[in-house]
Amino acid sequence: MTTTQDHGRPIIVWLTICCVLIFSMIVLGGVTRLTHSGLSMVDWDPIMGVIPPLTAGEWQESFARYQDFPEYQIVNKGMSLGEFKRIFYFEYAHRVLGRSIGIVFLLPFLFFLMSGRLDRRLTARLLLLFLLGGAQGLLGWYMVKSGLIDVPRVSAYRLTAHLMLAVFILGYMLWLVFDLARRAQPAHIPSGIRRHAWVVLTAVAVMIASGGFVAGTRAGFAFNTYPKMHDRWIPEGMWALQPIWANIFENIATVQFIHRCVAVLVLLFIVVLWVMAQRAGEGIKKSATLLLLASVLQIALGISTLVYSVPLAIAAAHQGGALIVFAIALFICHSVSSPRAEIDNRP
Repeated sequence: MTTTQDHGRPIIVWLTICCVLIFSMIVLGGVTRLTHSGLSMVDWDPIMGVIPPLTAGEWQESFARYQDFPEYQIVNKGMSLGEFKRIFYFEYAHRVLGRSIGIVFLLPFLFFLMSGRLDRRLTARLLLLFLLGGAQGLLGWYMVKSGLIDVPRVSAYRLTAHLMLAVFILGYMLWLVFDLARRAQPAHIPSGIRRHAWVVLTAVAVMIASGGFVAGTRAGFAFNTYPKMHDRWIPEGMWALQPIWANIFENIATVQFIHRCVAVLVLLFIVVLWVMAQRAGEGIKKSATLLLLASVLQIALGISTLVYSVPLAIAAAHQGGALIVFAIALFICHSVSSPRAEIDNRP
C-alpha cells in the first residue's frame, strides 16, 4: 500500500498545489464563459501564445483577427479596442493558467522521478495525469473552434465534455493525494454505506454535467423564478425539439428543469448518506455532515444564481461550490473503500 512514509510529504504538497490550481482553472473557465470572453483569442499557439500583445500595433492586429469571426460580426459589432482587451485578458489568463499547471506538474514530477521517490505504480498514474492534462488542452481548443464557424457560441456538448474531463482530472489527482495521506481507517463501516457513497458521488457528477449543459445553452438566464418555472412546476415546451432526446441537452426549459431535479435528488441522497454515517466512525460522520452542509449551501448559491439572473460572483461561487461538494463526496468514497476498512453487517 502506498503511504506517506514511502513517498514523503513533499509529493503530497505538490499534488495538493496542483489540485488547487486545477480548481482555480475550472472556476476561471466559468468566469471566462460568463464574461463572454472565451472566443476572444481566435488562435491556438501553445508556445508563443503565452506572450500577449505588447504594442499598439500588436493589439490592433489581434483585434483585426477577432473582427473576422462571427462573435464580433454578430454580437459585438462596434466594440472598442478597450472592450476587446477586457475580454481578451480573461481568456488569456485562463490559457496561461492552464500552461502554468502543466509546468507546475511536470517539473516536480521529473525531479521526484529522477531522485527515485516514485515507484512504478505511482509513476504510471502520474504519467496518465499528464497525458490527460494534454488532452484537456486539445479538447479546450476543440471547444473554442465550435464557436468560430457560424454561430458565436461554443457547443454545449463540447463545453460539458471539457468541464467533465477537468473534473475527472481533479478527482483522479485528489484520489492520489488521499492515497498518499491515508491514515488509520474506521474499525467498522455500516453495511451499504460504501455502495451509497458511490451513488452520491455519481449523482454529484451527473449534477455537474447537467450544469455544463445549463451553461452551454445559457439556460440560467431563463425561468428566473424558484421553485416554480414561470408559475409552473413543469415548464411548457419541454419536448418541443426533434428528435426527442435532443430536448435533454438542447432545450433550455428541459435542461434547466433536469438540473433543478438532479440537485434536489443529490441533496436527498446526501441526507440518506448522513443518516447512514451516524453508525460509522467519527471521521465518516464528520465528513458526511460537512458534505450535507456544503450541499445545502450549494443549492442556496444555485437558487441565488438563478433568481438574480446569473450575477458573476454568485455564479462563480456556485461552480466552485459544486467542485467542493464533489471533493468531499470523493473523500468519503475513498474513506469507505479502503481495503483495510471492515464492513459491519449488524442491523
